Amino acid sequence: MRNKMCVSASITVTIGALVAGCAVSDQTTSDSGTGKSAGGKQDQQAAPAPEEKLDLLPGMPPPADPGNVYAATRSGKLNEPMRQARELVYVPNSLDDTVSVIDPNTFEVIDTYPAGDEPQHVVPSYDMRTLYAVADKVPGGSLTPIDPKTGKPGTPIKVQDPYNLYFTPDGKSAIVVAEAYKRLDFYDPKTWKIQSSISVPGCAGVNHMDFTANGKRALIACEFANRMIVLDVANRKIIKKFDLNQVPNGKPQDTRLSPDGKTFYVADMIAGGIYLFSGDAMKYRDFIPTGDGAHGVYFSRDTKRMFVTNRGEGSVSVLSANTHEKLDKWHIPGGGSPDMGALSPDGSQLWLSGRYDSEVYVFDTKDGSLLKRIPVGNGPHGLTYMPQPGRYSLGHTSNIR
Repeated sequence: MRNKMCVSASITVTIGALVAGCAVSDQTTSDSGTGKSAGGKQDQQAAPAPEEKLDLLPGMPPPADPGNVYAATRSGKLNEPMRQARELVYVPNSLDDTVSVIDPNTFEVIDTYPAGDEPQHVVPSYDMRTLYAVADKVPGGSLTPIDPKTGKPGTPIKVQDPYNLYFTPDGKSAIVVAEAYKRLDFYDPKTWKIQSSISVPGCAGVNHMDFTANGKRALIACEFANRMIVLDVANRKIIKKFDLNQVPNGKPQDTRLSPDGKTFYVADMIAGGIYLFSGDAMKYRDFIPTGDGAHGVYFSRDTKRMFVTNRGEGSVSVLSANTHEKLDKWHIPGGGSPDMGALSPDGSQLWLSGRYDSEVYVFDTKDGSLLKRIPVGNGPHGLTYMPQPGRYSLGHTSNIR
């Protein structure tokens, strides 16, 4: 989260302005297609591809387990690039314009290097062969590639205002979340040439997102507008909005799909809990309090538990991943500001940045004890841990399937 002034920009595609509100209401926009067949005859077609049978976004990898979105992220399931990755933790320090690199075996910072102006998150690429430190100080912005084999940075790539970075489930596009300009910019993830752009003028603070199990929609947080919007991924159109109701000045944050694919969880740090939406991203369901400053959402390696970071009170709420039953709460001794992070490859540790305390917290996921506080730079934000199990990355710090 950051405070930015509204910036005007040239827009490639404009979506109608969304009207602010404070009740959980929803509005759907739909476009009718022709659906006509030439000559009114049914053409003979080849058997549908596997993704068509499963109603997936075309080109998206079939699920490893149709009943578990994160089945491929269990302990030990490292893909080929991740088997070659050096075990390191990367911490972008937004106020220092650097990335701190930690050896998780010694809990020591072993390297620090420049990473653009206001680095916000370190994001694994779709194929997990590259990490990107995304830096978004406007009117500029950059992606600093990092080689996970060595932990060393490469030559920065100029990209405007990449506050966050995601990838479409088919791997064909990178989505640069241009927060200050209220845009979603689609890039070729190999050449970094712009493909298209969507304006979201009613989504001030466009920020976190996650995708439905079939990859066809994305639920996206509008941090400074107290609302959520829904993206039709294939057609690149906003098709629905939800105005949130717990507090008039809410700030929705991390957005994650439950392991069974039936529920979206959205942390809201002002409301102090998580909103629940249907797994198809089309219905609001409920709100569950967790703690002051609810911010990040992560899942255990066995996909049975969910960890919600409560940045304002220095705690982590533990809930059942699919039923959202409250199980436990871990408190940082003396307080802290747990923000974003990732689990260790075996799932035994949860690593989180301390946003306002220039430190990193390491929790034991078995009992919630704090194993270590590690000093880093100023404003540590979107931390990630390499390697990570899984087949492909959808972006952010560890949204992997």
